[in-house]
Amino acid sequence: MGEVNPAFIQDPQHRPKLSTIQAEGIPVIDLSPITHHTVSDPSAIEALVKEIGSACKEWGFFQVINHGVPLILRQKMEEASRLFFAQSLEEKKKVSRGESYTLGYYDTEHTKNVRDWKEVFDYLAQVPTSLPVTPDEHDDRVTRWTNPSPQYPPNFRVILQEYIQKMEKLSYKLLELIAMSLGLEAKSFEEYFIKDQTSFIRLNHYPPCPYPDLALGVGRHKDPGALTILAQDEVGGLEVKHKADQEWVKVKPTPDAYIINVGDIIQVWSNDAYESVEHRVLVNSEKERFSIPFFFFPAQDTEVRPLEELINEQNPSKYRPYQWGKFFVHRVSSNFKKQNVGNIQIYHYKIA
Repeated sequence: MGEVNPAFIQDPQHRPKLSTIQAEGIPVIDLSPITHHTVSDPSAIEALVKEIGSACKEWGFFQVINHGVPLILRQKMEEASRLFFAQSLEEKKKVSRGESYTLGYYDTEHTKNVRDWKEVFDYLAQVPTSLPVTPDEHDDRVTRWTNPSPQYPPNFRVILQEYIQKMEKLSYKLLELIAMSLGLEAKSFEEYFIKDQTSFIRLNHYPPCPYPDLALGVGRHKDPGALTILAQDEVGGLEVKHKADQEWVKVKPTPDAYIINVGDIIQVWSNDAYESVEHRVLVNSEKERFSIPFFFFPAQDTEVRPLEELINEQNPSKYRPYQWGKFFVHRVSSNFKKQNVGNIQIYHYKIA
């Protein structure tokens, strides 16, 4: 990615803090009660639901093991990612994204108004994916997004699609556990995703950074969707802000585990019972880092609001409803256009 230039340096409030805790970090949860048994054990599932609920409430993040995703498939996906990013910039730019096409490759050093130290490749879970043309609530036009067509490495698209199928399967299982932990029916969230979901996978490459104290791999942020499932390599770098003390906690890489975090949509659906938590990625001065997040997003016409089963006179709705597609397109467009106001957040829909 070249040398760090002044426009690329994080401003002081987003630079890495020295207060990061050296801790084991977020909970590690064994999903074998729902993945490794032909006959379910009700008591084991009940215990698992409680674990999930506790992790969502206290951290907003957790790791899962025995998740049912074949290790060989993950290794294929990680190797394909490395091969793709190892190409020349000229080759990678053949599948570049832009203002009118926001999928494919981009390098944050060459993207305006972006300060993160990484390069990225985005790929839709379902094609075509319908999304609004603009975030304007009075504009009803919808466009159909399709995927880029990278020619290298061989079988790249086949591996991507097979991996995405496993991510979707795991996402549905996790949503069931989260729903049950909230006292809801297991399938309560499924209707928002079963048709026309807007999910996508992202491949991240963080090259070594010569000034790790002045830049971040990804600045502090919260994820806007429902769930994020992250595969990170042994280098690590992900940090989560612990709700209890507001300190940054390093997420220790666990072999073959996936890191899960609840996003803004779960926070709204749960009416703040569970919170979408800030996180960031630190860069490394010596080692490159790879990660693969899968973002589980509902259909574009989903109206996001607190679920009726979770609100009452004592716990009234804390959010006004918003349309997911408009919200998402606003977030995507802000990567390319300087705005007079900050990026849209769920707190803009908070009821005073």
